[in-house]
Amino acid sequence: MRARRLVAALLTASVAAGAPAGCGSKSWEKDCTTGANDVIECTPEQRPQAREVTGELLDGGTYDVANDRGKVIVVNFWGSWCNPCRAEADDLEQTYQATKASDVTFIGVNSRDDRDAAKRFEVGRVTYPSIFDPNGSVALKFDVTQVSTPATLILDRQGRIAAAIRRSTTVAELRPLVEKYAAEGTG
Repeated sequence: MRARRLVAALLTASVAAGAPAGCGSKSWEKDCTTGANDVIECTPEQRPQAREVTGELLDGGTYDVANDRGKVIVVNFWGSWCNPCRAEADDLEQTYQATKASDVTFIGVNSRDDRDAAKRFEVGRVTYPSIFDPNGSVALKFDVTQVSTPATLILDRQGRIAAAIRRSTTVAELRPLVEKYAAEGTG
């Protein structure tokens, strides 16, 4: 038990520092396929269930991933200090607007940031909510998938991790992926 606490503490410190915390350990993405574009995709039988994820929203209130079961959930890890996050914000918002009618929702996870700076970042960029996660504890709930910032996960309608992008993304890349997972089980 003591060793588990030490590992958990080290992983928390690694995520908070932005280090590649999952290297060398068995993690879900090793069972999935990494495409030529470095997008990790999992077949339905390979998809791990996301743990219970809750958090305090930047603008108040709380978010619980369980409340969005049945929807495709796009989770984007970002920080106001992150230039690639600024570059991808418009693409994320465009994808959100284009797919939300298909029972798709987006949630941001703001890490290693000041709440006021994060709120200012969102104004005029994105309309979906973000969890305030200054110490990286929400990232740990995804088995340390946030090894860089920005990073994006796509959860299927059962709440399983279907895809991961560990860098900035574009609407040309993200929208087809989101539409693919949104179409699962609807035909």
